[in-house]
Amino acid sequence: MTSDPVRRRFAFRPPWWGLLLAVSGCAAGVALGNWQTGRAAEKRAAAASVQQVVLKGEFVPRYTVLLDNKLHRGRPGYHVVQPLRIASTNKHVLVNRGWVASKERRELLPVFESPSGVVTLEGVRQARFARAYEPPGTPAAGPVMQNVTVEKFAAFSGLALEPWVFEQHSALGDGLVREWPRADAGHEKNEMYALQWYSLAALSLVLFFALNFRRENPQP
Repeated sequence: MTSDPVRRRFAFRPPWWGLLLAVSGCAAGVALGNWQTGRAAEKRAAAASVQQVVLKGEFVPRYTVLLDNKLHRGRPGYHVVQPLRIASTNKHVLVNRGWVASKERRELLPVFESPSGVVTLEGVRQARFARAYEPPGTPAAGPVMQNVTVEKFAAFSGLALEPWVFEQHSALGDGLVREWPRADAGHEKNEMYALQWYSLAALSLVLFFALNFRRENPQP
């Protein structure tokens, strides 16, 4: 006569700190994944809203601004921003004309051409220029600034400005570099990071259950 096989039982008794870690890890992974997903959506929306524009007018070089700390293929430099007086109007538009390399010494400013007379520009209309990190209270050093807005530029120049800005794409033989990134550049990376964070959130739950199911020894 054979005896009945011993039935093994499993118990799920996680410690409170294990539950806390699992919930915290899952929540953090979901939150960071949602943030990266949102950044990707913002970049796709920016690309969808890009508006190609043709402008005709004259540059006003006396109000030139150099946006600092702009890299091009690893080289430091500036973005050259100048107002363009729109032909037959009293309105101006801020134009990011392109990148110019910085000199060996910071106190020496780069030299570049500013076309005279009426020019025709092709480019992209934008709500504002991309904003770089700027510690509070950072003073401007002459024409060199970290950031510039339409409101800030209008305040010191006294010019009547359109409430939008312009990224120049057409060449003018001025030696400036205009290799602009796509408006949606980097959204694939954000989506990849989002997937990684969601995966970590799921992994924290899988490990929580896997490590807290225990096989109980059968009673004699």
